[in-house]
Amino acid sequence: MIALDEVLLDKATRGGIGETLRFWESRDYFIVVGRAGKVKEDCNVRECRREKIKIIRRTSGGGAVLQGAGCLNFSLVLSYKRDERYKSIQGSYLSILHDIAESFQRTGLNVEFFPTSDLALDGKKISGNAQARKRGFFLHHGTFLYDFDLPRVEKYLKHPAREPEYRLERSHKKFLTNIPVSPSVLCEKIKNVFTVDKNEYFLRKEDIDLMRNLAISKYSKDEWNYVF
Repeated sequence: MIALDEVLLDKATRGGIGETLRFWESRDYFIVVGRAGKVKEDCNVRECRREKIKIIRRTSGGGAVLQGAGCLNFSLVLSYKRDERYKSIQGSYLSILHDIAESFQRTGLNVEFFPTSDLALDGKKISGNAQARKRGFFLHHGTFLYDFDLPRVEKYLKHPAREPEYRLERSHKKFLTNIPVSPSVLCEKIKNVFTVDKNEYFLRKEDIDLMRNLAISKYSKDEWNYVF
């Protein structure tokens, strides 16, 4: 799934496809660290190895995140032409996450955007986001905790070396929460924010081959995943 984000961004950059939105969720637990993240600083490596929790490095920035059932992921490949604010990292986060937060506020949920890239419900984090940027298009992907086993986060992830101001040094247990919304409703809200049409893109053999090759040659290699 991590490899597919890279495939879709590269394909958009080459003119093979336009903007895309996809959703995914893993039944298995694994950790994804940011492009420049330091595995030993971010993860409880011994515990991860003991319980066979894979650690994978993504191409976008940001901190480490534990994936698993109850964590919905969305991946957007967007054109800078869609919104002038997309041309800067801060501007794009503000535009994208403010609009998503506002859609929840209209239904009575106190969801707020906190820089650089978080959404929080009543002051507790429900969504982390990250980006990878190329010429013409950029990847924005994020998570939504809706029915996640939150104690697992503290088990596998260390307290981050850098944290947003609103965290106030809270532990994972006190900082994270689930949003009381079904995954289907989450998907519809994100679709509505970006006025997604009904056109669907079905992966071609070449896309699947590229994804598999990246998974084998890059995302399954310690040289990539444990480079820092």
